[in-house]
Amino acid sequence: MALPDGMTSVIEAVVALFHPHLEAVVHDVAADEVVAIWNPVSGRRPGDASLLEPDLIEAGAGVLGPYGKVDAQGRTWTSVTVPLDDGATLLCLNFDRSVLDRAAGALTAFAAPVRPRPAGLFERDWREEINQLVDGWCRSSLTPRDLLTAAQRRELVAHLDGKGVFGVRHSARHVAAALGVSRATVYGMLKACRD
Repeated sequence: MALPDGMTSVIEAVVALFHPHLEAVVHDVAADEVVAIWNPVSGRRPGDASLLEPDLIEAGAGVLGPYGKVDAQGRTWTSVTVPLDDGATLLCLNFDRSVLDRAAGALTAFAAPVRPRPAGLFERDWREEINQLVDGWCRSSLTPRDLLTAAQRRELVAHLDGKGVFGVRHSARHVAAALGVSRATVYGMLKACRD
């Protein structure tokens, strides 16, 4: 079975770019076998059974994934599958992301707070309180602060109002800076949520 013209060079280039973290596997769906493999970190070889369910792969399905996998050694993988030749052939790209997971864990742990904030340092710092409230709201809504919609900003202002933030002098200016809007916009949202 031959790959489409130029496909072998493309696969070799992608594997070289992400070496040693990427494995590329080509499956013959009808024969249910691996026909080619680059950087065989999974231990599979050409001729091994693919163990596919060919009826589940629709012709013209496009890219399947990315989806996660875990191997016998506990490494985590992100994979994509591309049907070729009307689904007769499958190209699977398997990226070993375990090294990235470890790096992300190390970065998350580095300089991470390990104790609660000392209350005495922040008890009267209303700006820090606003920052914490805005950050917590954005995290709970899974939206970065700079990508909030107008409706979300209104919800956030209502949330801050419910926490009593606007009872502090100059707090509207700080909220406006935190949301990247004008102070007049904050007052407009505040009026709308109180009406």
